[in-house]
Amino acid sequence: MTRPVRLGPRSVAALVLVTVIGVAAFGWPLLAAPGSGLAHSGDAPWLFAGLLPLLLAVVVATVADTGLQAKAVAMLGVLAAAGAALRPLGAGTAGIEPMFFLMVLSGRVLGPGFGFVLGSVSMFASALLTGGVGPWLPFQMLAMGWVAMGAGLLPGAERWRGRRETVLLAAYGAVASVAYGTVMNLQGWPYIGSLASGISFVPGDPLPDNLARFAAYCLSTSLGWDLPRAVVTVVATLTVGPAVLRALRRATRRAAFDAPVAFAKGPVPGSRHSR
Repeated sequence: MTRPVRLGPRSVAALVLVTVIGVAAFGWPLLAAPGSGLAHSGDAPWLFAGLLPLLLAVVVATVADTGLQAKAVAMLGVLAAAGAALRPLGAGTAGIEPMFFLMVLSGRVLGPGFGFVLGSVSMFASALLTGGVGPWLPFQMLAMGWVAMGAGLLPGAERWRGRRETVLLAAYGAVASVAYGTVMNLQGWPYIGSLASGISFVPGDPLPDNLARFAAYCLSTSLGWDLPRAVVTVVATLTVGPAVLRALRRATRRAAFDAPVAFAKGPVPGSRHSR
């Protein structure tokens, strides 16, 4: 039976650190002082510069905790390339992004640590492929990393198989697709000054009031993009999901990520005992 890559203490610490930084990066405009003049277009390069070493730290911590080798990194590279190739298939139409279902299934098989790195790297690669590099990119990387990480944290990876698991992943994919769009709204909503007063961000207003306006903004603007993304993710998971899960688990099993390394004793090549 193929199990997700387990999380050790160093992996957990690295994931908690990058998640805390990500939450602060998304949410700080809601708490910033009025007239601060700060914007994500200014802080995004700093977030991107800090995100890359944090992603590397998650990989290094996971390798240190589990003894993974280059085979795992190679699989991540292949899956990231596949995710980057899938994303442009939707051509930005109504929020349709086929890569979501692959990120969910990969996070389920590979575990939360490598799932987070896979989601982030896939989004980075797709941005380079489509020319979608901008101040929104580090936030997309964080949000997609959370999507794949959440799939790896779902319960019952060793007990749930077959139709029950597929339905679970489809339900999670639907929720994650809408949550991704909602979280990404925080990246630009505080800086759109042309919105109607009932849905615009008001610097210095109480947090509950701004959150109520944010909910209204999501319902009136982005829900038409988030729901089609969720529908595509559910349909893809229910139709091709079982085959993709089997392929991922077969590849993981053959790569023997969790197999202990053992060195057999034998004669040293070139010695008189080997002749």
